[in-house]
Amino acid sequence: WAFIAGIFVAFGGAAPDLGVISLVTLLIYAAQHLAPHEAAISGLLALAGGLLQTALSVALWPVRRYDPERRVLEKFYLELANRASAPWNATSSPLASAHSEQAQEALLGLARDSGAESIRYRALLNQAERIRLTLLMLMRLRLRMKREIPDYLGIAILNDYLRMASQILRHISNLLSAAPSIEPQEKARQAVDALDRFSAQLREVAAKTPPSFIVAVAKDAVFQMDALSGQLRAALDLIQNNTEVQGAADAPSLTPRTWKETVSATIEAFRNHLNLQSPIFRHAVRLAVLVALGDILGTEVSWRRTYWLPMTIALVLKPEFTATFTRGLLRIAGTIVGLLLATELFHLLHPGVVLQVMLIFVFVFLMRWLGPANYGIFGIAVSALIVLLLAIAGVPPKDVIWARGVNTVVGGSLALLAYWLWPTWERTRISERIAEMLDAYRNYTHALSLWNRADKFWMQELERARRAARSARANLEASIDRLGSEPGTTREQLARLSAVLASSHRFIHALMALDAIFSYKPSLSSSPPLKTFLFKVEKTLALLASTLRGARVPTSPTFVKNIA
Repeated sequence: WAFIAGIFVAFGGAAPDLGVISLVTLLIYAAQHLAPHEAAISGLLALAGGLLQTALSVALWPVRRYDPERRVLEKFYLELANRASAPWNATSSPLASAHSEQAQEALLGLARDSGAESIRYRALLNQAERIRLTLLMLMRLRLRMKREIPDYLGIAILNDYLRMASQILRHISNLLSAAPSIEPQEKARQAVDALDRFSAQLREVAAKTPPSFIVAVAKDAVFQMDALSGQLRAALDLIQNNTEVQGAADAPSLTPRTWKETVSATIEAFRNHLNLQSPIFRHAVRLAVLVALGDILGTEVSWRRTYWLPMTIALVLKPEFTATFTRGLLRIAGTIVGLLLATELFHLLHPGVVLQVMLIFVFVFLMRWLGPANYGIFGIAVSALIVLLLAIAGVPPKDVIWARGVNTVVGGSLALLAYWLWPTWERTRISERIAEMLDAYRNYTHALSLWNRADKFWMQELERARRAARSARANLEASIDRLGSEPGTTREQLARLSAVLASSHRFIHALMALDAIFSYKPSLSSSPPLKTFLFKVEKTLALLASTLRGARVPTSPTFVKNIA
């Protein structure tokens, strides 16, 4: 089961946590020698605790049914507002990518919900995605104006326009908050009308400028400004209930996978990682061997509660070097501090049942409040909490403190030693991460080359391609961050990877700009020269990904010329 828990990392999402939690549960229950009826009662009690926690978690769901979706949309619009008024350059990551992905994930569950409120939130997400693309276009056009004529009058007009758009987006975010501040609705409407005046000013400046490249850029900017003004009006109407949601629900293709697609993707992911070259397979083997070794060691020594030893290994060991060592050291240090704290509490306070219950409340609160932010604090709170929970059940605190301390230190040290002897370095994975991102960008390019908004199936595929591109880019950025904290990584390596990432940002900005243009000029997508161009872009991306995976790609001048 430790091996299966390790493989669960390949599936992402909640799967890794599910694997670790189930493994820890198995280790704890396997250590308790119970008669069948005792085991059944113990299992039912654990189930009852889980059901109680679930019931408390969803107790307010009927009252505030769409609260999680509302909160994530609020953050999405706020991030768009912040980015609209901030400086931007071509090498930065596409704006609000993480917030867009979070909103997509949060609203995925509403895909088959036909209620008015559900449709409204999906339509708001749709407008936010359109606003995101249009903002990107306007920022690119502003950058082009600055390159041509740094003091061009249109730049100042566009800056004022973006600042006003930022205020409107902030107002929409405020209306989505749980306790919106009181702002006159008419003020927001006047701000949207002011956007039209900025568009008219830039149109007038472009008309007075002699025909040139910057005039063409200014005209494109006017077109995008008009589009953004319409999108902001639509978002305001949706948030203020001024429009029929059925007519406004040109919703994004938030279509969850069918069970067949899910099973097929799971089997494919599992098959892809069944080799020693896969870091996830190596992690699964490492976890299985160490948990078995920890369990054997626990049975050979006379310590108490030795299941904590393999349990610590399961909690500390991660696929990445940095995560394992950081988590391991924090786990050991947090456990020692937590046990010392529990020792002092029992020595100084001699707590009765009432005080123990109050302390349990305090440590659970700390664990849930600050634990997710710092694993050391989590370790302190958990260690003190376990001592209190066992003490209230009649187990002497002295025995618990000693057993937990020894088993945690030994288990954590074993995990760190094993990873040090058989590591999985991020530097061996970085090429594959880049190749995966290029593959995702190639699929996105292919989806754009087949542009057909009337085809519902194509809309779903385009949305999946967008999400896959965002996810692959986020994985690469996280991989580079982890590489930077590994021993042996040089500044030159990080600089080279940063340059690759910056170039990839330029590329995806251009691709997203095409996505935005096709939305308003669908006829452009059927242009034969453009289709030929996109086909060659796809082929180039495929060849780059193959090169990163070790394939030999021809580099003769004739071959390169044909691709270009």
